[in-house]
Amino acid sequence: MCDVESYTYLPLLEETGYMPTMKYAGAPEIFAHCQRIGEQFDLYKRALFQTEVSTADWDESTSRWQVVTSRGDHISSRFLVTAGGILSKAKLPGIPGIETFAGRAFHTSRWDYDFTGGSPTETMDKLKDKRVGIIGTGATAVQVVPRLAETAKEVFVFQRTPSAVGERNNGPTDSEWYSSLQPGWQAERIRNFTQVVTGKKPEKNLVGDGWTEVMWEDTQSVAPTPEQAEALEQSDFDTMEGFRQRVDRLVDDPDTADKLKPWYGKHCKRVCFHDEYLPAFNLPNVHLVDTDGQGVEAVTPTGLVVDGVEYPVDVLVFASGFEVTTDLNQRLGFDPKGRDGIAMSERWHDGAHTLHGVLAAEFPNMLMISIVQAGFGTNFLHFLSESANHVAWLIARCTEDGVSSIEALPEAEEEWHRTLLNVAMQIAGYSISCTPGYYNSEQGQNPKARRNLTYTGSLLDYVGYLERWREQEGFPGTKVVPKL
Repeated sequence: MCDVESYTYLPLLEETGYMPTMKYAGAPEIFAHCQRIGEQFDLYKRALFQTEVSTADWDESTSRWQVVTSRGDHISSRFLVTAGGILSKAKLPGIPGIETFAGRAFHTSRWDYDFTGGSPTETMDKLKDKRVGIIGTGATAVQVVPRLAETAKEVFVFQRTPSAVGERNNGPTDSEWYSSLQPGWQAERIRNFTQVVTGKKPEKNLVGDGWTEVMWEDTQSVAPTPEQAEALEQSDFDTMEGFRQRVDRLVDDPDTADKLKPWYGKHCKRVCFHDEYLPAFNLPNVHLVDTDGQGVEAVTPTGLVVDGVEYPVDVLVFASGFEVTTDLNQRLGFDPKGRDGIAMSERWHDGAHTLHGVLAAEFPNMLMISIVQAGFGTNFLHFLSESANHVAWLIARCTEDGVSSIEALPEAEEEWHRTLLNVAMQIAGYSISCTPGYYNSEQGQNPKARRNLTYTGSLLDYVGYLERWREQEGFPGTKVVPKL
């Protein structure tokens, strides 16, 4: 269940005429809506499911991408759009001995219902005699732990850093509110949500949920005066103190409660909203194993080791997240080859080189949808929609203007990179106090982090760059080859 409200998270609600049944929809409803979109827009006959791209090579003689798939398809296309998703490649923790575990192990994104029993709507009844260890306490684990606690014999939650978990307060959609909505309501609501959670402070908060309450004040940017900086720091502390007080109210054991309290700033990690996660630690079969920020020391054939103590488990669940800002070819699973056969891994040996995160030199007509060197927001739908609109505009405009190929100029890539660094410097003082995570590009632990960064300002500011660029003549900062 996503903790961004369904009315802004589920795409194309007005176009499909659908309204979610709940403020926060569950996985079955989200999946059903995806199917609805596929059917209404006749996408199924155009989709190649369970098919991987093996190679994608630019052919200069035909100005086409030659794509080969895992099923033996050979596709020649004028444009290549890489839309592999933001959270699509699972990440496993680099714990010594992880490969030696003799029990059942899987990542949360590859859930093994054959082993656990149940489904997204049914209890996992095959875990009744199982000791389950779950590594991770982020947004995924917050959803998973209460479900595991329903049936597992024992649940051991291995925590490196506690999450800030607020109240979700889900409920059914108000039919009167729905009937009062005017055309264009979803786009307005999506934009309003992003305005609020990035500190833009619009006149009205249309969403009114935990996200918009917590993120109303932007406390991570550089303040113009010492007095304002102190006020922002106090505001940030007060917000996080609210999360800590909620832990005290909901968790009975004082020692467990202390370990579950987030100690960092509100912009350091993705805050979560869930009503069952914290109370789960009051159950006799749920055990918090806090690693004091050190992580799990080792995995053995029979369990996990923390501070020299082994915790035997039968099942190991990795709620360890996804690769977010690693190299694009690594996340896609293939290495595009551009002009003169240059591989992306070679051209980007020191990290990403793009214009707006969309176009790249030496890779004509390759249009990327990724948060690397691009915008980022709490509501992924907003970023993905704006990116898709930009890519669609590029394809349409190139077709209308008789453009054979388009790519970024190297000097434009460097200018954009300087813009990214300048924006990042505005929150550098805040980010350096945070633990590593995808919000701060793992705090530079990846040597390519300086280039594989996101646009750290407001998503709306990033969208503004795209809009102003589209308004100019001649695709500035690009190399354009006209059709012969």
